[in-house]
Amino acid sequence: MTPGARRALAAASRLFYERGIHAVGVDLIAAEAGVTKKTLYDRFGSKEQIVVEYLADRDERWRAYVQERVEAAEPGVVARVRAVFDASLAWMDAHSPKGCGMVNAHAEISDPAHPAYAIIAGQKQWMLRLFTDLAPEQARTLMLLHEGAMVTHGLRVFPASIEHARDLAVELVAREGRRR
Repeated sequence: MTPGARRALAAASRLFYERGIHAVGVDLIAAEAGVTKKTLYDRFGSKEQIVVEYLADRDERWRAYVQERVEAAEPGVVARVRAVFDASLAWMDAHSPKGCGMVNAHAEISDPAHPAYAIIAGQKQWMLRLFTDLAPEQARTLMLLHEGAMVTHGLRVFPASIEHARDLAVELVAREGRRR
């Protein structure tokens, strides 16, 4: 990727997250990146492809971030489930003050035929697989706790929503572990 294309993707990523995908046009992306619209179209082909690359990059970074923290956690289901929620809190505080980028994107892109839709849905499917690998019996409940916490955190419905969901998730898997 050329330096101009990298600047354009960085500008698009920031603008899409801050203002919304539909609210940001290629003129603004080009101006913010200091490139021409021709450069954008030569590199990406369309705004739709810029959206795809923005979401794919965000998803790749998210997965690596969470996976690294899960792998670094102490052995055991409780510690690893806790690591997922702690990673989510740290990510949200550092990268997502307006909520989950994929949930936000889905609010604008709900058509399964849109090329970005597969990335959005794919991230949530990956999260469910992660929870299934960690705690198969509680995976769906953990997913609901996690996603609800992410949305609630982004909307600032009440303080410490991710921490609250984490504590419930840990209690759930610990209780199940004691039953065995």
